[in-house]
Amino acid sequence: MTQEDRVRICPIASGSKGNSVFVSCGNLSLLIDAGLSGVEIEKRLKASGISPDSLDAIVVTHEHSDHVKGVGVLSRRYNIPVYINRQTWEAAPKIGRLARLEWFQCGTPFMIDGLQIDPFTTSHDAADPAGLTLSYKSTKIGIATDMGAATGLVKQRLRHCSLLYIESNHDPDMLVKGPYPWPLKQRIRGRQGHLSNEDAAALLKELAGKELKHVILAHLSEKNNTPEKAYQTAETVLRPTGVGIDVAVPHEPGTLIRL
Repeated sequence: MTQEDRVRICPIASGSKGNSVFVSCGNLSLLIDAGLSGVEIEKRLKASGISPDSLDAIVVTHEHSDHVKGVGVLSRRYNIPVYINRQTWEAAPKIGRLARLEWFQCGTPFMIDGLQIDPFTTSHDAADPAGLTLSYKSTKIGIATDMGAATGLVKQRLRHCSLLYIESNHDPDMLVKGPYPWPLKQRIRGRQGHLSNEDAAALLKELAGKELKHVILAHLSEKNNTPEKAYQTAETVLRPTGVGIDVAVPHEPGTLIRL
């Protein structure tokens, strides 16, 4: 595989305190969300061997602070265009001034150089939340976190991916017995909340086809889940397929995966 064909993905942060994913396709590099401070994202990129000034774009999935906190700072500091839908932009006034604003609409694919991005609607309590597939030559990556239900649309869009970056937010027993107030527990468990480990495993079982090579479990709750529980639940259904599994964590960048 040549440099121009190579696809790389690395979780920069994942969890309720901040989310960001680095994706590189050939000579194009971008972040999906930037939910930590600009300084912290810079630090984590450099720790992963990635230069922040190599970024060509930031794509925003929804307006919650754990996905947008560093967007404005990074955009201004490195002159990075930000791709966002109008409803998300209007719901996120704290993003601030951007170097360049590019609109997208859920359901309408768009291109950044040779990369096709297909945003699709997810079930979450945000203005217009988006999951994404990124298609570059023969490689397709699916990114879907922050969703309370794996809808038919989600399943349709995530089929035939080489890699899936999927939410595995909570263990149901830990959530029920944990410290959160009951209304928050209900929100997390609801159709506009977050997928449990079992929900994620059921989705992965349905999506595991011959194309799928790797799964990254993401957006784990620090209070209501453990990496071991998330991994074991997914591994039970993926064991017969030979699909590799990584678990993204909140406090450090994950493994840089090459496809």
